Amino acid sequence: MNQKVEPKEAFPYKPPTDEIRQKYGHIFELTEPLPPRFFKVMFDKLVALVMLIFSAPILLLLKLAFLIEGWMIPENKGPMFFYYYAVSAGQLMPKYKIRLIKTKYIDPEGAKRHDWIAYSAEWNDDSRTVVGQFVKKFYLDELPQFYSVLMGDMSIVGPRPLSVLHYERDKAQGNVTRFLLRGGLLGLGHINKGTTEMGNPVYEYEYVDQYLKRSSFGLLMLDLWIIWRGVLVIAKGGGH
Repeated sequence: MNQKVEPKEAFPYKPPTDEIRQKYGHIFELTEPLPPRFFKVMFDKLVALVMLIFSAPILLLLKLAFLIEGWMIPENKGPMFFYYYAVSAGQLMPKYKIRLIKTKYIDPEGAKRHDWIAYSAEWNDDSRTVVGQFVKKFYLDELPQFYSVLMGDMSIVGPRPLSVLHYERDKAQGNVTRFLLRGGLLGLGHINKGTTEMGNPVYEYEYVDQYLKRSSFGLLMLDLWIIWRGVLVIAKGGGH
């Protein structure tokens, strides 16, 4: 089944307001991605390594569940992992995820090109596999991205890396944060998932501002607070 209609939930990101442009004018003047910060990079790599080790049994169990479901419901079988191209700090990167939907809902030609739109049926509950519904509820589809953090393509905290389609749209409407910083698993905006504040760009600009103002250790303290808020969101479940 060729799924090309983009769900409205897929792109909640709004253009910068005049107030944002005035308050964070110095950010819009930046022309190069911001340099990495020592404590942030060290923390990212340590956490990513630990999480990959501790998530290995979870991924193994999920793989077994995928195989069992595929055997019991043939239309649900298929690979557990996939990736589409996204943009982090202005650079193209593979964004790894766990498959949530039945393969018949994946556009095969788009999947070969690793286009996000090929997998956009993710927002339709009817398209999800049984295991996929469980995986999404507790955000387990994000686990493979710790590999990207370990490789330096992403950070634990930062603006969410958008697909190429959405990055170009975000840039066209005037936003610059995803050009300046590595994409993150969590961000000041992302911890508002499930609320009307999701997609409000002010949080991303505030984080860039703090990135510029704080010391390396001070930035790590902010990241730890954001991570704590993110853990609370994940613990609630819901898979927004």
